[in-house]
Amino acid sequence: MVIGTWNTPSPGGRGMDRIAAMNGKRELLRHAVATVAYRAVRAIEGAPEGFSGFADCGRTPAKILAHMGDLFDWALSMAKGEERWRNSDPMPWAEEVQRFFTELEAFDRQLDLPEPVYVSVERLFQGPIADALTHVGQLAMLRRLAGSPAWSENYSVAKITAGGAGADQPAAVKRFR
Repeated sequence: MVIGTWNTPSPGGRGMDRIAAMNGKRELLRHAVATVAYRAVRAIEGAPEGFSGFADCGRTPAKILAHMGDLFDWALSMAKGEERWRNSDPMPWAEEVQRFFTELEAFDRQLDLPEPVYVSVERLFQGPIADALTHVGQLAMLRRLAGSPAWSENYSVAKITAGGAGADQPAAVKRFR
């Protein structure tokens, strides 16, 4: 099933209402993607040397971040109607960080195109995006357990905007520990 196509509206304007609703949902989804990017940056910025291999609590941060990259590779494949999953082995930390943000930006760009999304935006949110938010929290928790806690902040006033899915994020507005 094709979701969010940009078809010619039906008589009576119902098609235009549907298009407007899909545009709104896609923009909210893009804002959620930008939120993942912003929070991920906050969880990993200033991480100490060796953090990627911290192994005292299950999966290492490098494995978590590799999984997060896989989530957005999956999300992109879902949006394109070519759903597939892969499990990536973690790369060195800097490369894994770059891969994660590359995958996140590619997914965001796909959502910004006037092309159909082949699964519901709700499925994209409840699957890969919500899972990634969980893993961002795990990274932040692991930072604290590794002895280098990330700063907390009031995320409701953060300068997060749809389309901001890269590693270059605005500075925090209101931080606290």
